[in-house]
Amino acid sequence: MPDINHSLYADFPHQYDVINQLKLENADFSQLAAKYHKIDHHVRGLQMRNIPVSDQFFSSMKIQRSQLKDQLYTMIQKH
Repeated sequence: MPDINHSLYADFPHQYDVINQLKLENADFSQLAAKYHKIDHHVRGLQMRNIPVSDQFFSSMKIQRSQLKDQLYTMIQKH
């Protein structure tokens, strides 16, 4: 499986400065971004190492990542 980078900077490259500013100035954004990064890192690690996990667990993690990204993107757009 390819290593697809889903970091906020990779997915929203034109928002680099806004993401940095929000991480520094908005505690809620910073906390959500940290949680997003942790889940994304875990999902990518499982994918790259072909670690066997249940489909339900893997899907649940990907859904959480997607929901967090939606929240973060909304915050970026409002900035």
